[in-house]
Amino acid sequence: MRNTFCKSPLWECNDELVRVAQGEKPADLVIRHASLVSVTTHEVLPDVDIAVACGRVAYLGLGEHTAEHCIGADTRVIDVTGLFAAPGFMDSHIHVESAMIGVAEYARAVVPHGTTGIFCDPHEVGNVRGMEGVRAMFEDARRVPLKAMMTPPSCVPAVTGVEDTGASVTAADIKDAMGWDNVVALGEMMNFPGILACEPNAIDEVRETLAADRVVTGHFPSPDRDRALNAYVAAGVSSCHESGSFEEVLAKLRLGMWVQLRQGSAWLNLPGYLPQLIESGVDTRHCLLCSDDNHPHTLVDEGHMDRILRTAVELGLDPVTAIQMATINCAEYFGLAHDLGSITPGKCADIVLLDDLEGFAARMVLIDGEVVAEDGRALFSPEPYAWPEWMTHTMDLGLEPTAETFRFAVPGRKDGTARVRAMGIEPGDTLTRDIVVEVPVRDEALLADPAHDILKVCVFDRHHGAAGTHAQGFVMGFGIHGALAQTVSHDAHNLLVMGDNDEDMALAARTLVACGGGEVAVADGQVLALVELPVCGLMSTERVEQVAEKVAQARRAWEQMGCTMPSPFMTMGVMSLACVPELRLTNRGYVNCLTFEMEDLLVE
Repeated sequence: MRNTFCKSPLWECNDELVRVAQGEKPADLVIRHASLVSVTTHEVLPDVDIAVACGRVAYLGLGEHTAEHCIGADTRVIDVTGLFAAPGFMDSHIHVESAMIGVAEYARAVVPHGTTGIFCDPHEVGNVRGMEGVRAMFEDARRVPLKAMMTPPSCVPAVTGVEDTGASVTAADIKDAMGWDNVVALGEMMNFPGILACEPNAIDEVRETLAADRVVTGHFPSPDRDRALNAYVAAGVSSCHESGSFEEVLAKLRLGMWVQLRQGSAWLNLPGYLPQLIESGVDTRHCLLCSDDNHPHTLVDEGHMDRILRTAVELGLDPVTAIQMATINCAEYFGLAHDLGSITPGKCADIVLLDDLEGFAARMVLIDGEVVAEDGRALFSPEPYAWPEWMTHTMDLGLEPTAETFRFAVPGRKDGTARVRAMGIEPGDTLTRDIVVEVPVRDEALLADPAHDILKVCVFDRHHGAAGTHAQGFVMGFGIHGALAQTVSHDAHNLLVMGDNDEDMALAARTLVACGGGEVAVADGQVLALVELPVCGLMSTERVEQVAEKVAQARRAWEQMGCTMPSPFMTMGVMSLACVPELRLTNRGYVNCLTFEMEDLLVE
């Protein structure tokens, strides 16, 4: 497979690099007087020169040695005295769609923060439009310098038999994708029950990936650290970002896994285990950093990998160790260390020049030796992508939502109360609790109970029209008055509606049907905020700053409606995620995500 991530493959330009290193040919670029973050030796080396040719590092001037012999008449020379030169940062696991923009616009948002590579799992688009949708998404990525390395979605649907998606991905699809020029691994294997049961398609997807000499990325949120975890690793799954405690991190490291330490917009895991990991003294060479999901306002207001690095250092991690987790460790895990992950001869000249190793503010960013961002601003500006029409018309509900649609009928039930199963939300985490609550019954219908923070939830299949189904449930933890709806509802991305009254829920649903999907907040019959996401009901065609402002309006609407949790839309979006414990609601009903059996709404 030809690696398309670098300007020039090493085997095509190694002779020129040899000549430049020896002063026989001039370099294209020389960076002078940098403090080099050496991730190969865990050092910061003073006053280093870096000579670049063919988009790769040709020579390092260390100690008393300089790159003056590499400078010719046409060589660009940049004096970076006082700045730190680190390898470009890489996000080891990211769903670009969570930022509600395409990959090219994502690049414009994150490259100025020092990110030069991302390992994308496009299973959101895959669930809506399958592998053809994934192809379309990554055609957009080819227009920008960011290295968007793809890990094709393994779990479409996430768990078989409990939800309806817009497409499916098979082992045959994965075999084909392993031949694509931008594929480096298999996307997170969320279907860990399928692996443990040796379900044919799940196991065969792993087999096809291993046969292609790629790694299998994982998703193992189970508390089992014995037989199930051993079996999951033995199947060939070699990394995981779903760790909720230091004990889980340690168990995975001891079994040889690479652990992706996560700090996204809503999943704020680093404080929960990083201090203990540091204190333990355990070797961190198998630790990577990832964001998993970022909302646009996080990227615009706080940054990307620089934000995660700042957090890690604030929690006590050594800065060079933190940078290793975002560079060389990542490259080594994905089998790309021959090209990426360090500033050493022969490697791609993906370099970020930093003011310091605390704030990680990027003064300048280079990808393949080209300056692509300066002082927080991208030097490239892609035009809006021309999405195919079949990617922008994906709402097929098969009904007109009315207030009656959201009536939870219980024929024959007398007025009073009923015991029902509900999802208990934990702010800042992907996990839910399976709880039993009492709700009012009136006129043979179950009602929300906003006084006790009990809201109605409905999930509608938006992919199959009149043949689709919808299901009803309850949730605690959001504390809102009104209704919210979104098509960003992992992983089937069906229409998810939540609220305390049927009229607002119906208005929220109709609003999203009309605009092709997105996120909406409604209260007292008024639309308070709307984020239109016409591309697969997941992504906008606008600039990230515009999307971030609309998301900020939505956040303010949430607060106006009574919610105080961080990134509530993202937390709401995982209420349908049927591969994470404990209880979820899909278009087919409640799913017990420990036994993977369907559960009744009413508890007798």
